[in-house]
Parts: sequence; C-alpha cells; structure tokens
Amino acid sequence: MDKWIFSPPVAFGVVMAASFLFSALLSGLSFSVKSHSRAQGTAYACGEENYDNTAQPDYSTFFPFAFFFTLAHVATMVLTTVPLESLRTFGLALLYIVGVIIGLYILLRND
Repeated sequence: MDKWIFSPPVAFGVVMAASFLFSALLSGLSFSVKSHSRAQGTAYACGEENYDNTAQPDYSTFFPFAFFFTLAHVATMVLTTVPLESLRTFGLALLYIVGVIIGLYILLRND
C-alpha cells in the first residue's frame, strides 16, 4: 500500500472535503431568518438609544497584569525544564531567578 495517502496534505484535503460535505448535508437543519427587524443592522448598546461608538478602552491596568503573567509562567516553565546535572545549568537557573525577581520588583514597585 502506498504511504502517500497518509501524508498530511492528503489527510487535510480528506478532512476538509468531509467537513464541507457534512456541512452541506446538514444545512437544511440550520435556523434561517424569517423576517428582518429595523434594528437588525444596528450595534447593540445595552438598551441605550443614544450610544456613541467612540468608547476608548483603558489598557493601563492590563499591561502590568499581562507582564506579571508572562514573567511568572515563563519563569515557571524555564525553571522546571532546567536539568540539574551540572553546576553550570544550576547557576544559569539561579541567574534567571534573579532576573525574574528584578523584573517583578520593577513591575510591582510603588512610585
């Protein structure tokens, strides 16, 4: 038996064809719009009639949280995968921990 039939491009094509066929067969069961309302094309604004679409989100609290999340999780991932067979890798792990502590100090200090 040929092995080309199990290659990723062929498998991808088979799965895509099966997905399109399955979608076409079940499209009759999908819900369809019976009537159009006058507000169907407008943005939902929590029931407010005069809503201006100029909302500017504030990301000033998001970025410190994202930086803390990245430091904590990447440090955990790196430190758990460091082999402790030699003193050199242990030293690099300690140096990495010091870098993470300095980064967290800079992030969490009160100005």
